[in-house]
Amino acid sequence: MKELLLKQKQVLLFVVAGGLSAVIEIGSFKIFSVYLPLIFSQENNFHGIHFPLSNIFSTTCGIVTNYFLSIWFVFERGKHSKRKEFAYFMFVSFFSTLLSLTFFQVFFRFVFKDNIDVEFFVISKEILSKISAILLVSILNYSVKKKIIFNG
Repeated sequence: MKELLLKQKQVLLFVVAGGLSAVIEIGSFKIFSVYLPLIFSQENNFHGIHFPLSNIFSTTCGIVTNYFLSIWFVFERGKHSKRKEFAYFMFVSFFSTLLSLTFFQVFFRFVFKDNIDVEFFVISKEILSKISAILLVSILNYSVKKKIIFNG
């Protein structure tokens, strides 16, 4: 029973850490996607890729936030050295970033056609695509981080 509670606590802490990281990632994406097109005119559509720099920069902000929250609150140190653990984390995050960027493009182009108007605010299709991509990739991230990186 204690193991089950501990496991559920870890999942809950992972969700909270992921949620905070997602807030950082989505917030920074919103800022980047508004201001980067003013500097780089092709940011809105770079050879068919929508918001590439905004996605990369915001995902990096989310990854760094998630790493520190994961080591401070979610997972216990594994059998790896800090350097190796960080390298594994960054490798998995790099792969996850590619996956997230792919999902974002699919959602942006094919799934979300319009903004969602929720009475007092509007959720843009960019933000809907970003949130959806984060949710899909987070499931993979938890499994890999728990079983491979922080596998004490």
